[in-house]
Amino acid sequence: MSTASRTHLVLIPSYNPGVKVDDTVRQARQFWNPVWVVVDGSTDGSTARLQAMAQADPGLRVIALAENRGKGSAVLEGLRAAAAAGFTHVLTMDSDGQHPADRIPAFMAESVRHPGAMILGKPVFDAAAPALRVKGREVSNWWANLETLWMGIGDSLFGFRVYPVAPLERIMSRQRWMRRFDFDPEAVVRLAWAGVRPINLPAPVRYFRTDEGGVSHFRYFRDNRLLTWMHTRLFIGFVLRLPALLARRLGGSR
Repeated sequence: MSTASRTHLVLIPSYNPGVKVDDTVRQARQFWNPVWVVVDGSTDGSTARLQAMAQADPGLRVIALAENRGKGSAVLEGLRAAAAAGFTHVLTMDSDGQHPADRIPAFMAESVRHPGAMILGKPVFDAAAPALRVKGREVSNWWANLETLWMGIGDSLFGFRVYPVAPLERIMSRQRWMRRFDFDPEAVVRLAWAGVRPINLPAPVRYFRTDEGGVSHFRYFRDNRLLTWMHTRLFIGFVLRLPALLARRLGGSR
């Protein structure tokens, strides 16, 4: 039976995920209520299926965007709707079945215990995980930790995490970045700058083959170029904030 909450919801941004999204939503609903899906201009027929599921399930809400805007834009749309409905926290998870729905209650419980923190999933990879992506994320993780003076970001790219709504919505509304693949790492860095403490919890991640229904929109050169530009501007922001970050670290160590 799913746990019901008036403060915490599961938010699933979704873009052309194929049939995997159906199982993802069913599994999320098995463990949590409510679950919201933001369909980011999908053209694969998943919108109609999800809307049909929502008609039969009061714990499921579907927000359909007319055109594809990017993961961060879909999350921001969900954040604004969540804030308007009185929710204080969202757990984001991918629509392609890679993230562990059975870990939702544990992550939500940790968020309830520490409402001012962000609860970050630290991925546990199996043998099927692409080595290039596993090794490549280490670069982004190193930069994210440098840019936050090693506040404790276990993984900057893993999108299975709980965010406090108010500070993240405020950060995103004040600037035009964080709208596409750059959302996940930039969100944790900017939240850390704002004083939101990271708490890391392990979570298994599964990569599906194409014949298993796996869908990936990751493009190695395009998205790594986007991450390079993101870390360039974050490093500039880090240098400008360095005195304040040092003061916070030194103050916290006493």
